[in-house]
Amino acid sequence: MAKPTGFMEYQREDPKDRLPIERICDYNEFHEHFDEKKRREQAARCMDCGIPFCHTGIMINRAASGCPINNLIPEWNELIYKGLWDEAYRRLAKTNNFPEFTGRVCPAPCEGACTVGLNDTAVTIKQNECHIIDRAFEERLVAPTVPSVRSGKKIAVIGSGPAGLACAEQLNKVGHEVTVYERSDRPGGLLMYGIPNMKLEKSVVLRRVELMEQSGIRFQMNTEIGKDLQLDRLLDTNDAVILCCGATLARDLNVPGREAKGIYFAVDFLTQNTRALLSEKVKKESGNSGAGDAAGAQSKCAGVPTGALSAKDKNVIIIGGGDTGTDCVGTSLRHGAKSVTQIEIMPRPSETRPADNPWPQWPMTLKTDYGQQEAIAVTGKDPRVWETTVRAINKDSKGRVKSVETVQVKWQKLENGAMVPKPVEGTEKTLPADMVLLAMGFLGPEDHVLGDVRIERDTRSNFIGIDGVYQSSNPKLFAAGDARRGQSLVVWAIFEGRAAAAGCDAYLMGKTNLPG
Repeated sequence: MAKPTGFMEYQREDPKDRLPIERICDYNEFHEHFDEKKRREQAARCMDCGIPFCHTGIMINRAASGCPINNLIPEWNELIYKGLWDEAYRRLAKTNNFPEFTGRVCPAPCEGACTVGLNDTAVTIKQNECHIIDRAFEERLVAPTVPSVRSGKKIAVIGSGPAGLACAEQLNKVGHEVTVYERSDRPGGLLMYGIPNMKLEKSVVLRRVELMEQSGIRFQMNTEIGKDLQLDRLLDTNDAVILCCGATLARDLNVPGREAKGIYFAVDFLTQNTRALLSEKVKKESGNSGAGDAAGAQSKCAGVPTGALSAKDKNVIIIGGGDTGTDCVGTSLRHGAKSVTQIEIMPRPSETRPADNPWPQWPMTLKTDYGQQEAIAVTGKDPRVWETTVRAINKDSKGRVKSVETVQVKWQKLENGAMVPKPVEGTEKTLPADMVLLAMGFLGPEDHVLGDVRIERDTRSNFIGIDGVYQSSNPKLFAAGDARRGQSLVVWAIFEGRAAAAGCDAYLMGKTNLPG
C-alpha cells in the first residue's frame, strides 16, 4: 500500500469534461485529462485492501462485480502513485490486451466493487487505466509482438470486434498463423461502427490494429462468412476456426405501422454516421473537404457530417434506454435534431443503492450519461421517458412515420416470479416523430454465418462453446464473445477472446501457456 492514508487525505476528483453545448458541434472525445500530479493523488486513494473485490470479476445478481479480466488494479495503482509508469503498463498489459478501449468505454464494474466505495466515492480506476495506456503509447512502450517461432498451425478468427482482436493477439503470441475475417470495410467490429467517435476515436482502434498487423496477424476485410466465404471452407483450410462474430441480430419492434419509412435500427444509424465521419476525414486529409456533399446534410454546427441517415431538423424517437440508445441521443443532437425523446420500458432507477443491491454488487442506480447530459444542456430536460412502451406507429400519406403512440406500463410479478410490464389504461400519448431508432438490444448471432455447418446453440440462439474451453460440438470450431454469451460488455468480450485462445491453443498443441 503506497500511501496508507491516501483514501483519507484525497477526495475523488474527475477531470471536467468539455461543456455539452460545445462538444455537440464535433465528434471528438470530450473527456479531459489530469496532469501526472493529480493522477498520482487519485491512485493514492487505493487501499490495496486484503481482499480486492475490484479485480474479482464475479457475477452477483446477474451483473459483474469487479473486473472480468482480473486486472491487477491495486498493483498498478501503487505503481502510478510511485511514478513507475513503465512497470504500471507492464502489469496492466498482463491481463488486458486493449486497455485503451476499456479505459474509454467500459462502465467500470471494478469501481462498483471498490472497497473505498463502500463508504465513500470509489477510486478512479477507469481513468487511471486510461492514463497508463495513453502514456505508454506516447512513450512508445507499446510495440508489436512478433513470435520468435511459428507453430505451423493456421487459425481463422471470424469477426474483428474486441473478442476477435483479443483472441487473434493471444494466438499470434504463441506462434500460430492467424487471419481475421471482417465483413466491414474497416476492422474493429462494434469498436469501429457500433460506438461513436466521441466515446472512442477511431484512430485509437486503427492504431492497435496496425500494431497487430506488424505482429504478423492478417486482416481480410469485406469478407462476410456465410455469404462471401463459407464456414465449411474455412474449416477445411484451417486447423481451427473461432467464431467471434458478435450478437448482431437486432431486436425488432412488432407493432402496427412498423413498415413505415423512417424507422431504422440504431446500429445502422450509428454505422452510417461513422462512415460519413471517416470519409470526411479522408477528404480533408487529401485536401478536399467536400462540405455539404452527398455524405449527408450538415447540422447547425458547421462541418459535422451526419451520414446517409440524418436526424437534422427531425423529431427523433429512440426506443431503448441502454448505451446504444444514449449514443443515438448524442449523435442526433450533433446532427441538429428538432427534438429527441428516449423511450425506456424499465422504471427510473433510484438515486442511491436500493436495499436489495448492496456493495459489492454493481450499483443499480440512476446514471445520466453523456447523451442525456447534452440533451439537458440543449433542451433543459432529460430526454428519457420511463416505464413507457410503443403501441403503434402512425404514417403520413406517403408512408413516412409521423408519430408514435405510447402508453405507460407498470411492472407486475407473476406467480412464477417473472416480472412483466402491464399497460396502464388512460396514459396513452401520441408523440410527433420523423425518425424512429430501434435500440432494443440484440437477439444473437446471425444464422447465415454457419451455412451448412451445424453446432449446438442455446435457447437464445447463441453458439454453445463449453465454459473454460470455448469449444463447440465441432472440435475444430470455437466460439467466444457476444456470439457465445449474448450481448455484453467490451471487457467481457476481451475476457472471452483470451479464454477461447487458450482453449484453442490447448486443442492444437496438447497444452497451453496462455492464461485462460
